[in-house]
Amino acid sequence: MIQMPIGWSWDRLRVAAHTIGSSRDEEYWPGQVRRRAVPALRRIGLSDLTYALRRGLEDFQANRTDVIFLCLLYPAAGLVLWGLASGYGLLPLVFPLASGFALLGPVAGLGLYEMSRRRERGLETSWLDAFRVLRSPSIGAITLLGLTLAVLYLLWLFAADVIYLSTLGPNPPQSAGAFLRAVFTTGEGWIMIVAGVATGFVFAVVVLAISVVSFPLLLDRDLSVDAAVSVSIRSVQANPGPLAVWGLIVTAGLVIGTLPFLLGLVIVLPVLGHATWHLYRRLIPD
Repeated sequence: MIQMPIGWSWDRLRVAAHTIGSSRDEEYWPGQVRRRAVPALRRIGLSDLTYALRRGLEDFQANRTDVIFLCLLYPAAGLVLWGLASGYGLLPLVFPLASGFALLGPVAGLGLYEMSRRRERGLETSWLDAFRVLRSPSIGAITLLGLTLAVLYLLWLFAADVIYLSTLGPNPPQSAGAFLRAVFTTGEGWIMIVAGVATGFVFAVVVLAISVVSFPLLLDRDLSVDAAVSVSIRSVQANPGPLAVWGLIVTAGLVIGTLPFLLGLVIVLPVLGHATWHLYRRLIPD
């Protein structure tokens, strides 16, 4: 059968991802039966979101020093990207770069999911245990899904650049002040804002749908990427209201976390990361 290049590349990537070396099942899931069956989903309410946030805060408090040290990497990386963008004529992409971090949030939270998974089972945890995710039997599938989110992040940056070029471009702004004045005091600037927010919303919904359950599920069970993403999408279809609220909570948390100078992320990221694991548990009990 002749395939299009994109389809052929996806199939080769999927095969390659599933052949990456990993630890034995009994090492990563000691005492558990290997579970390959697609799990059943529960319907949740707003009280489940409160529960997940409370448990996420408890996990953060139990490993506060460790996760703050671990999560310092994210604001550091954000500030580096911010500096590079503002220093090389890429000022219009500063906001898309920063806001696009939300698209990579599920990947950034992998180590936190692992810490919550271990603590849930009564195991000792430290920041080093966050890297145990690399030994997961599902690391190939996790890698493939992470690459998918990275591609979506790049597509978001491309879309943001196209929107800028179609409104305020193509000439780069002379200064940050001139750029902000053009954004907020001209019709073209407001068109850019509306188009950018609408486009970003679409990307955010797609990422929420394919990742809200899939990453924790791959850590917890022996499933393929396709099965994990399918379960994640079905969880959103079964719980559109609560998971829409969850998306707003995550968005608001990340916005608050950017202040001041992204340093708030060292608290917001671990709490949301741990809470995501417990939200997964409300959707799919152990």
